[in-house]
Amino acid sequence: MRLSVSALAGLLSLGAELGLADPTWPAATDEMEEIVYQLQGVKGRLFNDVITPCNNEAAGPGRVTASEWLRVGFHDMATANRYFGTGGIDASLQFELNSGENTGPGHNTTLIFYSNYYSARSSMADLIAAGVYASVRSCGGPIIPLRLGRVDATFAGSTGVPQPQNSVVTFQQQFDRMGFNTTEMIQVTACGHTIGGVHSTEFPEIVPVGTGVNGQIGLDTSDAVFDNKVVTEYNDGTTANPLVVGPSISVGRNSDTKVFNADGNVTMKALASVEAFTSICQTVLQKMIEVVPTGVTLTSPITPYMVKPVGMQLTLNPGGSTLLLTGYIRVLTTNLPTSSITNLVLTWKDRTGGNNCGSSGSCSTTATLQGVGRGFDDTFGFFPISTIIYASAGISSFTVTINLSDGTSQFYDNNGNSYPLTDAIILQKPQSCLLQTTGALTASALVRNDVTLTPVNLGVSYLVPRGVTRSGNPVPILSSATIAMTKGDCVGAYTFYTANYTITGGRSYNAKLSVTAGSGTSAVTDDFNNASDLAGTCIPFSGGGTCDGGNGTTSSSSSISSTTTVTSSSSTITSSTISSTITTGTITTSTTPTPTPTTPAIKPTVGNYTFIACWTEGTTSRALTGAAFAYDGMTLESCMANCTGFDYWGTEYGRECYCGNALAATSAQAPDTAECNFACSGDASEFCGAGNRIELYSTTATRTTATSSSTAAPTATLAVKSKVGGYVFVGCWTEPGSGGRALSGGGYVGDNVTLEGCAGVCGGGGFGYFGAEFGRECYCGNSLAAGSVSAPLSDCSMTCAGDSYEYCGGSSRLELYSLTGTVANPSQPANITAPSSTAGGDDVVWQFYNCMTEVSVGRALGGQHYADGNMTLESCGAFCEGSAYFGAEYGRECYCGDGFTEGSVVAPGGVAECDLVCAGNGGEYCGAGGG
Repeated sequence: MRLSVSALAGLLSLGAELGLADPTWPAATDEMEEIVYQLQGVKGRLFNDVITPCNNEAAGPGRVTASEWLRVGFHDMATANRYFGTGGIDASLQFELNSGENTGPGHNTTLIFYSNYYSARSSMADLIAAGVYASVRSCGGPIIPLRLGRVDATFAGSTGVPQPQNSVVTFQQQFDRMGFNTTEMIQVTACGHTIGGVHSTEFPEIVPVGTGVNGQIGLDTSDAVFDNKVVTEYNDGTTANPLVVGPSISVGRNSDTKVFNADGNVTMKALASVEAFTSICQTVLQKMIEVVPTGVTLTSPITPYMVKPVGMQLTLNPGGSTLLLTGYIRVLTTNLPTSSITNLVLTWKDRTGGNNCGSSGSCSTTATLQGVGRGFDDTFGFFPISTIIYASAGISSFTVTINLSDGTSQFYDNNGNSYPLTDAIILQKPQSCLLQTTGALTASALVRNDVTLTPVNLGVSYLVPRGVTRSGNPVPILSSATIAMTKGDCVGAYTFYTANYTITGGRSYNAKLSVTAGSGTSAVTDDFNNASDLAGTCIPFSGGGTCDGGNGTTSSSSSISSTTTVTSSSSTITSSTISSTITTGTITTSTTPTPTPTTPAIKPTVGNYTFIACWTEGTTSRALTGAAFAYDGMTLESCMANCTGFDYWGTEYGRECYCGNALAATSAQAPDTAECNFACSGDASEFCGAGNRIELYSTTATRTTATSSSTAAPTATLAVKSKVGGYVFVGCWTEPGSGGRALSGGGYVGDNVTLEGCAGVCGGGGFGYFGAEFGRECYCGNSLAAGSVSAPLSDCSMTCAGDSYEYCGGSSRLELYSLTGTVANPSQPANITAPSSTAGGDDVVWQFYNCMTEVSVGRALGGQHYADGNMTLESCGAFCEGSAYFGAEYGRECYCGDGFTEGSVVAPGGVAECDLVCAGNGGEYCGAGGG
């Protein structure tokens, strides 16, 4: 596997200047194109709001928001490994905020802002890349060509974000892993450090508390302008860059000095001209955002459309005989002033591709400029469309003609394809509604009567905040649901279909809606509609005419009223009355046996969990706050699997699953078990709670305490956990009396600390130990510092901030866990014996050589290699049988070779620098980052 790093040579500017053709509309990149370019004015997406102007400190005094966006791009990319094809811009940063390598609030606030734009058509990874483009451009930097198609990671990447205390050799090895040589390392660092500064909150040893402005010292004297002063001030010796001068020198954290001087300042001198700096930054920052995992293919660089339909929508008018077409045609006016445009003409084809436009006789409508929009470099004119189309004729596509004031015109036909628009299925917005306070949705669709495709479904894509999570991840979960729609009235050439759904998570305004008839390649759909466009109340459809059955015949209709009630966890909504249609004529009936309905029942046990009761939600919070899931196909068994490791789990509303180790104080047993009466969406034989009611299960039926009633109420028990993940409890341990930390490999502090969360962070970093302290601190390491000794268990009496039923150490006391179950520090054995890969062959004995550095280009050992989450020295030795050397690195990587590549030397700190424990054996060391 190899990392994909794509780059374009030369400078790119606007698409119009390059003569690039528009994409064929609609394109997969349309949503991101609007987010990136359609910023302000009419239909503005406001993506640049918090970074314009460049000195905007939206995240707080002293914090240049644009610089934080640029840093997020680098930190997300920096765990890339080109040798294994992993990492890069993949949004794994959301899972790495507590790793100790990504300090400060800027990553969190940036990801929160991006999540407002997160959807099925705009991945978080693409938004992070777009943030680099936007931050650089907002501050006056070059246009970074933006390619799309990145795929979001679902878990944290490896550790390895460069830290100020690293040596220049380590920096070179880390950047080589990312795919950057020494020259590019210097360039990307200089380009990234032209805006923003260093904060005392995160780096008090570099910027002492009380210094700087609002606790920040800029990296150059123009920290809110993308220019090359970070270079020129360094070159002429006038820099105040805290990563070059000041306290950082004495503590070995003058990282910019180490990087900039890595080639004797040759590259820094070459960046001294403004032109060279701008051009090089454009190239190297594009390369940075195009570091992606193997298997991800990026699009060509996007540019604004010259002509783009925006928000085009069909609506059936009252009476059912005509359709209303509304929306905008957006015209790029960067090089075509609006004053030169007289009007715009949209001409459509009927649904058969002909020119039958009903009694109007015209298949065109004329629009004039209504307003303008703008981006960083472009302007747009918006021409509103509002025209009647006869339902009997319909529409299949359209073209656009721009008439200019000089008498000429420009014709646009979507690259010869015309702009497609189906009238086969329509989301009928006036008869649809969304109550945003509860997420209760009623959706109405119209399906043309001659369309016989089934089923007809409503699709909902929505964001669910993670709430109280172990990882502190601020990015919501992108969820989706498919709901079968119920057939209703026939009105003229169309038939109504309706569905009700409750959008959970409190962000229904972000939801996207689609209605689809059929499946596969033959399906027709009206998709990616904004739920926020819907009103809070559905308007009844009025004036229904005779039903056209789709074959030129009509039928009379009578109404049979039915009312649908939708119950959500916080409200009950009754839909409008929908009428069904009876067609007169010859009717052939047949008898089909009616299946016996499945009656749901309570399951006393599911796996190792026991049913407790029907339980209420809390009055101010969820009853269970450890984790949450929602999907169609919910069963008790799948919820149990989701909640592995938790003491409690429960299902609610037929399709929701919640986990936790304790119940909210304000939740209680429901008055009657029968109140949990919703069948599970994935198994009609099981109950899955109800609105505001949880079908509650516990790990053990004895985990109860007596109450004043005869019913036992479940409560969690505060106790020492003997095992957390792969770690085993080894006691309460002290911090060293001489200062420092018992575990110094990393960690985090927060009000959501749990043992499970701490174990996840430390385990992800390849550490052999983790410990929780003072209720809200987590520390990782591969060995205990001298002076840390065992303490009485009673000293570790503070509960975890994120789970009051777990202990998290005490004051200067660690709740200590070890992968091996002992406190024997890992060692570097003098010899290891690896089994032969040849049947009947003798075991191979390997002798320890030394801790060696990686090289700036390539690998110290250039033979075969692999990575494994269960890496041991023995397994690596067996893999490298036949080679003269093998080496383990990063705790989980194995390399083989017959000699060392030139430049690989004994690590300056000797064996002590190879201090990462093996992922598969906590008693052995398997190298470190870059060695």
